[in-house]
Amino acid sequence: MDAHDLPNLIGRKRIDARAALDAIIFRLRSGCQWNQLPVEFPDDSSVHRTFQRWEQNSVLERIWAALVEECQELGGVNWQWQSADVAMSKARFGGGKVGPNPTDRAKPGTKRSLLVEADGGPLAVVIAGANVHDTKLLEKNIGSRCRRTSKAE
Repeated sequence: MDAHDLPNLIGRKRIDARAALDAIIFRLRSGCQWNQLPVEFPDDSSVHRTFQRWEQNSVLERIWAALVEECQELGGVNWQWQSADVAMSKARFGGGKVGPNPTDRAKPGTKRSLLVEADGGPLAVVIAGANVHDTKLLEKNIGSRCRRTSKAE
C-alpha cells in the first residue's frame, strides 16, 4: 500500500467513496461542470479532489476495469457499437495533465477523451493536456478497453 492511498489524519475528512464514484460517473455521463453536480452528491470540490487523487494513483482505472467486467458478465455492455468524444476545459489551477490550449490563446487546459458503449455506459476515459492530439487519446482509450476486456471477449 502506497502512502498516497492512506487517508490523512489531519485536515478535512474524506467523503464517502461510493458517493464520490456516483458523482464522477454522473459527471462523465452528463458532461456537466464540477460545480454543477446535483445537490444529492457530495461537495463538488471534494468530488473533484477525489477524482484527481484516484486518477493519479490509478485507482479510477482499477475501479473502471472492475465495473466494465462486472457489467459485461451481467450482460449490461453492448459491444456492437462504441463512440468516442473529446472535451477540452480550462485548467486554472494547473496539475500534471495540463497543456497549452490551442483554441484559447495557449491558456492552460485539459482534454478528456471518453469511450462509451451503445447504451451510453462509459468504457474508458483518458485525460491529457489540451495540446495532445485527439487520435493519441483515442488510441489510449481503445488500448485500455482492449486490455481490460480481452480475456472476457
